[in-house]
Amino acid sequence: MAASGIKRGDVIAVMDHDSHRYFECYFAIPMYGAVMMTVNSRLTPAQIVYTLNHSQAALLLLHADFMPVIENIRQQLTGIRKIIVLSDGDALPSTSLNLDDEYETWLKDRPDHFGFADFDENTRATVFYTTGTTGLPKGVFYTHRQLMLHTLAAGMALAAPARQQRFHASDVYMPLTPMFHVHAWGIPYIATLLGVKQVYPGRYTAESLLRLIVQERVTFSHCVPTLLKMILAAAQAAGADLRGWKVVVGGSALPQALAGQALDMGIDCFAGYGLSETAPILTLAQAIEESDNAPRTDEDVSMTQRCSAGRAIPLVDVQIVDGAMQPQARDGCSNGEIAVRAPWLTQGYLNDAEASATLWQGGYLHTQDIGVMSADGYLRITDRLKDVIKVAGEWVSSLEVENALASVAGVREVAVIGIADSRWGERPLALLMVDPVMFDESAAQQQIRSLVSQGVISKHALLTQFKQVECIAKTSVGKVDKKALRCEHGVVHR
Repeated sequence: MAASGIKRGDVIAVMDHDSHRYFECYFAIPMYGAVMMTVNSRLTPAQIVYTLNHSQAALLLLHADFMPVIENIRQQLTGIRKIIVLSDGDALPSTSLNLDDEYETWLKDRPDHFGFADFDENTRATVFYTTGTTGLPKGVFYTHRQLMLHTLAAGMALAAPARQQRFHASDVYMPLTPMFHVHAWGIPYIATLLGVKQVYPGRYTAESLLRLIVQERVTFSHCVPTLLKMILAAAQAAGADLRGWKVVVGGSALPQALAGQALDMGIDCFAGYGLSETAPILTLAQAIEESDNAPRTDEDVSMTQRCSAGRAIPLVDVQIVDGAMQPQARDGCSNGEIAVRAPWLTQGYLNDAEASATLWQGGYLHTQDIGVMSADGYLRITDRLKDVIKVAGEWVSSLEVENALASVAGVREVAVIGIADSRWGERPLALLMVDPVMFDESAAQQQIRSLVSQGVISKHALLTQFKQVECIAKTSVGKVDKKALRCEHGVVHR
């Protein structure tokens, strides 16, 4: 970087698969005093143009796989002065791009040591872009101090349990969430602090990930539910043994059916919760350890805890509040928006004062998630503000209906959205990807009736309509894209 004319404060963009190069960038770029901008390679070309220009990136580290994307938009990238190409040893394809060097060649003749100068801990270290339901992507940024505090607090929380749901120095770590997304949940920094072996998988396929988990004896990962489901299916097809693997599941709710399947296969999976704006870890669903003389936790209670959002990690203040920012009772049923404080949360959006003020209205960061908290501090997400379904003036949680239907035989994937209804205002529509041989819609209806009668979900869930679909739209980081689903199925409000 120094030899290439990069100065402190310059922004260096990285567009790569999850690789050892990306891992090097996590440290070298911020340590040099530059800002690492992680490019979401799954955005549209127009969004990539916007994020690179808005961040004022000067240097782009670009994997050869993404060269065609940049070729088509190169003339629109106003700030990029240099492009360094990254490859996996393959011959580089021909390109119209004016490439300045190849990554390994760029590094080859440089000294092994560099005199990193000290600078203020509040210097910006990273920036990346989060896509909301409307408008342009928003730039989320973090300082060195914020990254260090998140690393220490989340690392302490993950290492704290005596046995299960624990990340420790003897583990082998492999991330299964994209490294462009919230610093791969910040866990590469924790893994380095612990000194563990780390495995970076490159391009994602369920089969290649499974092979690495087995070959490298990976014991700790994190991913979204859809990817975990794919890996479990691949493992069952291949007869692979995944016992001893620990997985933090986030990005969307961990269905109890999926958690049960993983546990049956010897996998210690548990949920976590956070946002792009929170670096991201706020809570982890680690079970309360019981003494040998204490009565054992009921199995159903343990599963509920494991699939909840969990309890706040050190230094995180989680509140459930109403529209006037008044705290709600911690009784496991009083709903409200989840508002949080912690010393590492982003202080705003890059060059967007209005959105930043809205994010921090009332002195707490507003998550836009609805949740409840139990007396012992376990947080349960009941919905997103924009996804909650209002039936006859009452809220129906789309997440709770999804969780109910996920355990029905033959249901491969499910997403629930609200659709307009002349009588009720809205009613739930369950979009189902199913195995046609195993699935029986009457069984799904019976599951809803049973849970309503038990008081587990709202009685208005009985109004749920069912629709079988070939696929369910996902966002760039693997979450169900309910905005796209609402548009696809004729629901254009929100």
